[in-house]
Formats: sequence, C-alpha cells, structure tokens
Amino acid sequence: MKVIALISGGKDGTFNMMECVKNDHEIVALLCLKPKQLESVTIQMKNEEIPELESYMYQSIGNRMLDLYAEAMELPLYIRSITIKPINMSSAAEPHAEINQIDDLYEILKDIKQDLEKKNGYVIDGLSCGVIERFDMYHKNHVDSICERLNIKPLVYLWQRNQSEILNDMVSSHLEAILIKVACRGLNPEEHLGKTLAEVRPSLIELEKYGASVCGEDGEYESLTLDCPLFKRKRIIIDEFEIKTFSNDTVDKIGYFLFKKFHLQDK
Repeated sequence: MKVIALISGGKDGTFNMMECVKNDHEIVALLCLKPKQLESVTIQMKNEEIPELESYMYQSIGNRMLDLYAEAMELPLYIRSITIKPINMSSAAEPHAEINQIDDLYEILKDIKQDLEKKNGYVIDGLSCGVIERFDMYHKNHVDSICERLNIKPLVYLWQRNQSEILNDMVSSHLEAILIKVACRGLNPEEHLGKTLAEVRPSLIELEKYGASVCGEDGEYESLTLDCPLFKRKRIIIDEFEIKTFSNDTVDKIGYFLFKKFHLQDK
C-alpha cells in the first residue's frame, strides 16, 4: 500500500512508519498538523503556574526540525493547520486538551490524497499513525472514522502493544531519538533532556513505578528523531541547545530542550 504518514518528528510516528515498511508498505508523504493559533496555557502544579505551550494531542515541540526530517527521508512534507481549543490541566500527566480537529483532519487528508494522486498518480491506501493506548483512544477512534470516510486503511502497528517492549524494539531497531521535554516524576530536565532512548531507557522503564506511561503517552515526555533506518543518506545533528526548566520543584520538574542550531549531516 502507498501510505501517508502522520508525524510530529517523535519516536512513535517514526517507529510506526518503520513497521509499515517492514510490512511491505511504502511511505510516500509526511503530514504534520500544527495548531492554527498557539495560545499560552498554564498548568497548576503545587500552587505554581507553569507555561505550557505544547499541551496538544499532536506533539508540536520539534516541528522546526521537520523540514530536515523530511529531507532526510527524501519525502514530501505537508504541514497543515488544525483548530485546537486548549484547556487547563491539573497535572503534567493528564489528558492535555479538548480538541476540535476532526473535520480539519478529514479535509486535510482528502486534499493531500487528491494532490498525490494528481501529481504522482499515487493511489493512497493507508495512513500511518503512531498511537499506542490509554488517552490515545480518542485519537485512534477519530483516525479510524476519518480513514473509513476516505476509504483508506489506518496502519497503527503500535496500538495496545506492551510499552516496555515497544521501547526496547525502538532501541534495537536503531531508532535514535532524544528527549526534548520532560514533565513527570522520575524524569529530570538536567539529567534526561537531550539524551537518547538508549541512554534513558532504564529511567523510562522505571516510570511504571509512578503509574506513568513508559512511552510518554500521557505527556510524561516528548521526543525528536535524529536518525533511523528510514533516513536514507543524512541524519540530524544538534549543534547548539539550551535546557529550559519551568519549575523549581525538585521532584516534579518540567523542562524543555530548546534548539539553537542544527543541520543535516551525511551518515
């Protein structure tokens, strides 16, 4: 099948694409969804308001990298806007937002499907999506519904798999992704941000002790892919960065990995 891949640049969407290719499907285009208006939202944690700009279903941290991501995969990238209505949340690991984006996503996929068929003669058969479980149920149900309306198949190879197994498979499959946001007990900005999945795997596995998601499904952390087998000749290199911490709490710290300079480099 010829497949459009829904991506954010993170590990889940990347690994699901790898599973698509493993199952003899062909990724022909990438789609990133971005909010039409980034509104500054706050979360309340221990009587402290913390700015939270990325509290959306579709991971938005790292989207500046997506041009390089697509270039490394040698695929066309479609970046489209969706309507999102953010809400406050009481914990960094709770569902993030009330999202009214289903009609947007349907129209976007319909247009891209027609564009690819017109330009390349492709008949699009599938949509790759890296949903796993828990709060992703909302996401998956609507992806299923949209795919049915478009007569394409949702390809969700990670759905309801054991998360520790998924993480181990990512590492063993040479998917190199770094943590670019942490917002969970057990993860520390200074210690874990910018580290690869292989480097932080023990800490991520330990998240289960805190009732958290090993794969970061509830917002515990977010990631960015720097290299994987789907990157044909080049990989992403981070030249300069800054770690930004928003909470002084020694246990529940929230931090971001802010990119300053980056480039593609031959493998």
